Amino acid sequence: MAAKRKLGIALGGGSARGWAHIGVLRALEQEGIRPDYVAGCSMGAMVGAAFAAGNIEKLETWALSLDWKRIVRLLDVGLQGGLIKGERLLEFFHGQFVECQFDELAIPFATLATDLATGREIWLREGKVSDAVRASCTVPGLFAPVMREGRYLIDGSVVNPVPVSLCRAMGADIVIAVSLSSQVSGRVMREHRSAAPRRERQQRLLNMLLPRHRDEHRAASQDADTPPQPAMLDTVLGAIEIMQARIARSRLAGEPPDVLITPHLGQMGSYEYHRAALAIAEGRDAVTRILPTIGPVLEDY
Repeated sequence: MAAKRKLGIALGGGSARGWAHIGVLRALEQEGIRPDYVAGCSMGAMVGAAFAAGNIEKLETWALSLDWKRIVRLLDVGLQGGLIKGERLLEFFHGQFVECQFDELAIPFATLATDLATGREIWLREGKVSDAVRASCTVPGLFAPVMREGRYLIDGSVVNPVPVSLCRAMGADIVIAVSLSSQVSGRVMREHRSAAPRRERQQRLLNMLLPRHRDEHRAASQDADTPPQPAMLDTVLGAIEIMQARIARSRLAGEPPDVLITPHLGQMGSYEYHRAALAIAEGRDAVTRILPTIGPVLEDY
């Protein structure tokens, strides 16, 4: 009798849109589909670690409770290496969701980061889970790089936004991948032109983080004949997202998963973490749309 094939799920990066992974995982569970391995990158690492630790429901409850004020309270300004130090957010994640070693997780989990000096893809499968997740989530310019074993690490999405290869290396015979970058190109400027209330909230957040920027932004906006420039966070994160989307497309073409799930979240901003309900619901809907494809692939699972 042939051995049962092992199922892995690769959760891609996507900033706030990463909350969609919660909906995907919960919907798959409802269909009786539970992975043997989980690999996650960036926000996919945060959600994947919580799932592997058995805390996905707790993470979902917390994500749904977020509003702008709670988000700001979790951010600690630090201009050395990144706009945000990340200590406060890391401490919260430690205490609430994942504070254990990799070998203590209920489901085997791995994540990845990028070596800032060499550009190498670094797979993280040992030590404290929360430290590895932090390294994988370190968006360049936004969060300060993480020192680990003598090297500075940044977001794994810089080199491998949807870690299918890592999932297979863990032992997965079948891989379901979740990509959140299929609708990125051009979205930043479309949002900027059509979502004034959202821009105002984003600007308030930036003003709280960088008071000096408030005066610069006011001076730059005095010319009524010139279209307003995107906020700094929009520019930085928008550029990173475009690069990651192209890298993801290339990596998925060369390392295709058996099933690809692509939640439709083009209307959601990169750091709108308070819109978890929208992302989670779309994650569930994405699974519903792909179920006819999943069935035949998992016949031997």
